[in-house]
Amino acid sequence: MRLLHTMLRVGDLDKSIAFYTDVLGMKLLRQSENTEYKYTLAFVGYGDEIDHTVIELTYNWGVASYDLGEGYGHIAIEADDIYALCEEVRSKGGKVTREPGPVKGGTTVIAFVEDPDGYKIEFIAKKDAGKGLAG
Repeated sequence: MRLLHTMLRVGDLDKSIAFYTDVLGMKLLRQSENTEYKYTLAFVGYGDEIDHTVIELTYNWGVASYDLGEGYGHIAIEADDIYALCEEVRSKGGKVTREPGPVKGGTTVIAFVEDPDGYKIEFIAKKDAGKGLAG
């Protein structure tokens, strides 16, 4: 078995696709509409779905926003230089919600950004990815 995708409900599909592709550098892999049940799906990711886990953006027609609740945490993305990545996100209109730096009580370097619907995305420095809080 392997992890295939994470699904996020979005209020503006075009805005969300632009964020994940233009700001975070993912590719729009495929998109489909279901006219009977009134929703559109878009799959984005850094590589083909055959080899990579991707994100499914689900737009239910006519629904502009969702209550994110307390259960959702974040998506984590490994990056070579999260300091430069946060500057790039900011320069493209993205929202950095936690500046890059060591996690509290550890040495792992992280940062957080927020997508147009308020979903949190954590950047983890590649050198620290998979090492836990202590780095």
